[in-house]
Amino acid sequence: MIKLIKPYITYKEIENEFKDIFESGWFTKGKNVEKFRNSIKKYTGANEVFLTTSATTALWTCLKIIGIKEGDEILVSDFSFPATVNVVEDLGAKPVFVDVSLETFNMLPEQLISKITKKTRAVIFVDALGNPSGIDKIKEICCENNIPLIEDAACAIGSSSNGIKCGAIADFTCFSFHPRKLLTTGEGGAITVTKNDYTEALNIKLNHGAKVLNGKFDFIDYGYNFRMSELQAVMGIKQIEKLDEIVKERNNIKNEFEKNLNRYGFIFQKVKNKIMHNIQSLVTIVPEKINRDDLIKVLKEKGIETTLGTYCLSGLTYYKEKYNDVQKNSYYLEKNTLTLPCYDGVDINYICNEIKEIIQ
Repeated sequence: MIKLIKPYITYKEIENEFKDIFESGWFTKGKNVEKFRNSIKKYTGANEVFLTTSATTALWTCLKIIGIKEGDEILVSDFSFPATVNVVEDLGAKPVFVDVSLETFNMLPEQLISKITKKTRAVIFVDALGNPSGIDKIKEICCENNIPLIEDAACAIGSSSNGIKCGAIADFTCFSFHPRKLLTTGEGGAITVTKNDYTEALNIKLNHGAKVLNGKFDFIDYGYNFRMSELQAVMGIKQIEKLDEIVKERNNIKNEFEKNLNRYGFIFQKVKNKIMHNIQSLVTIVPEKINRDDLIKVLKEKGIETTLGTYCLSGLTYYKEKYNDVQKNSYYLEKNTLTLPCYDGVDINYICNEIKEIIQ
């Protein structure tokens, strides 16, 4: 089976560090966690970085930090994985779904403006499949309306807009290091911030509510343990060192797929000027005459793993039944996008030839 993605790390790269950790018995809050945290800070240019157990816990924590409560409205990019909206729902706030562009798959500025109300407390912009196209305009709108911007960059480590890396653009940025991501720690995530206003609050909230006072821990708030382990951090350190090289290679792969498939009516996710897309997922809209689900099924029979792009959040059964506000473009993209395998060494010609044979 040709897989969608393969990890950019091997056991051989980390076995010595793993051995050191086991021999030391120091599995958490050690030197590797601190090194990985500083590596992300240096790479992204963020003011501060906090490691977490996942992008989901990262998003949830950010909403808690800005005081989201029942009845508040959070404007959410509608084309994303359900975790983006689940954290809003979990806190009792109301998700307001904002439709996306059929080109970039990202939040439409005009839709965002039309849905801002007095109850709006935050905007969650999703870098769809790692693509930050349009985030600068969304940030401008948030600044004009004094609304915190949370960037769901679960897929966007290594991406940038106008030369600024994801992680140093929004008020809060949340990354994922899930196995499907370019940089994986098995599970794991991170929060980066651009304002020091949130640093102390995040330190306390992510440390069980504790603060050091007069050399002693004092639990001045309630908090959580969303910590990353030393073993996970070692994996992250090894990959962030070669991240730009990985992004460059994946862009080359995308270009080859486009050259081969554009002529047959496949339309690939658009990237705007001065945007670096890490190609977290290589996604295309299938030709109108092709049933996407049938194509996935036949490709699987031929040993090629593919899947949908991602989900229309407002069209998921739970949210559709509760809010009845399905977004048109997002719904179309869920039904008509295809994710292709993308990693170093993937057999592009074989995949394209099989697709060509199927659609002909």
